[in-house]
Amino acid sequence: MKESVRVIRFAIVGTLNALITAFVVWLLMHIEGESYITANIIAYVVAQIHNFIWCKYWIFPLDPGNKKNSIWHQVLFFAGAFLLAYSMQFLFLLMLVELFYCNEYLAQFLGLFIYGAVNFITNRHITFR
Repeated sequence: MKESVRVIRFAIVGTLNALITAFVVWLLMHIEGESYITANIIAYVVAQIHNFIWCKYWIFPLDPGNKKNSIWHQVLFFAGAFLLAYSMQFLFLLMLVELFYCNEYLAQFLGLFIYGAVNFITNRHITFR
């Protein structure tokens, strides 16, 4: 698959993930009254489950016969990629809110771009290679 097609597919799924994340954040912060930190953690976990399915079967499809491409291998490395990308966006979120007094909703939105970039690079070069 051409890399440009892969990037477009990732952007489509990333947009869906952003909508899922934004909805869960809004639901938890606005409706349930949860803190922005709790809302952020839960929203990213929910979106990550959605993300793995699309990455495995549509963005980074691999030869199922290759032993290193087993579901457990991919889940392990995908979880590692998630932790790295999530950590980067979470630190960014905390910095924006706590140090620069940025609006919590805007900071959540901006963090999506940090997360998306790190997640794509890590999954492209480690998880689904």
